[in-house]
Amino acid sequence: MSIILAIESSCDDTSAAVIIDGIVKSNVTATQKIHEKYGGVVPEVASRKHQSNIIPVVDEALKNANIDVNNLSAIAVTKGPGLLGSLIVGVSFAKGLALSLGIPIIEVNHMMAHVLAHYADDPKPNFPFLCLTVSGGHTQIVRVNSPFEMIVIGSTIDDAAGEAFDKTGKIMGLKYPAGPIIDKLAQTGNPVYSFTEPNIEGLNFSFSGLKTSILYFLKAQLKENPNFIDENLADICASVQDRIVSILLNKIKNAAEQTGIHEIAIAGGVSANSGLRKAIKQAGAELNWNTYIPEFQYCTDNAGMIGIAAYFKYMKNDFADLTLVPSARMIMH
Repeated sequence: MSIILAIESSCDDTSAAVIIDGIVKSNVTATQKIHEKYGGVVPEVASRKHQSNIIPVVDEALKNANIDVNNLSAIAVTKGPGLLGSLIVGVSFAKGLALSLGIPIIEVNHMMAHVLAHYADDPKPNFPFLCLTVSGGHTQIVRVNSPFEMIVIGSTIDDAAGEAFDKTGKIMGLKYPAGPIIDKLAQTGNPVYSFTEPNIEGLNFSFSGLKTSILYFLKAQLKENPNFIDENLADICASVQDRIVSILLNKIKNAAEQTGIHEIAIAGGVSANSGLRKAIKQAGAELNWNTYIPEFQYCTDNAGMIGIAAYFKYMKNDFADLTLVPSARMIMH
């Protein structure tokens, strides 16, 4: 039997999970609401909050799984990418606990873990599959040949989709993070405003131009009607979301056509977006794809996905050592 304690601290969520023989038994996350008043994550504040959250979160995860710390087989931890100060807290805690217990430590790539979150529940994708990984910091199309071989075949050349949601929300005066707020408002509105889809070569993405076009559109409308945003907020949100989703969907359609792969998954924080989830399901039905959409708890940053990725490594005895250091710009390979 393998019992893995997983720790995730790459940004502003402190999370711990217990994975027993590849099954998530507990998955606990402490979020940091303090960043809302700053309109974005403040790295120094985030790292300090991780220090105060990590012990209670780990303790709750162990209790929820009914596991004694002395029965652990290994400690898994996010090595990167992410905010360096935040990563240091998780890695330092994991190394100290692993050393004290005399058990191995497993380093995990945060982005690979998002992809492998699909193996936390059923149905599970068959290899190879394509994964559209969409978050606040990343937008990628990944060809997944195995748990250990992932090839990025498309990525953003500027802003990520999550940034486009949040920055657009900031323009409209919405609270941070704006993505979930836009999603909720969009459900009561209609996409009546048309924003241009960027013409980016290949499978890469760009969202900075879209953000700029929305800014200029709103400025022009506000000149004519100072209450334009307040009076049309739901429709604006629906229009913004519709365009972001169409950009994502058109690229994954092209990727499926080019590769001939019809196993299609989505992952990352933006995979919780209702518009994207609905669009992927519809495309799957029309194009005979097998589509995979993660449970909400595995969309945002969480330790459950870290533990699943670590389990694959555990089965290969692929362990790190105590010289492990975090990497803020760790790449997928």
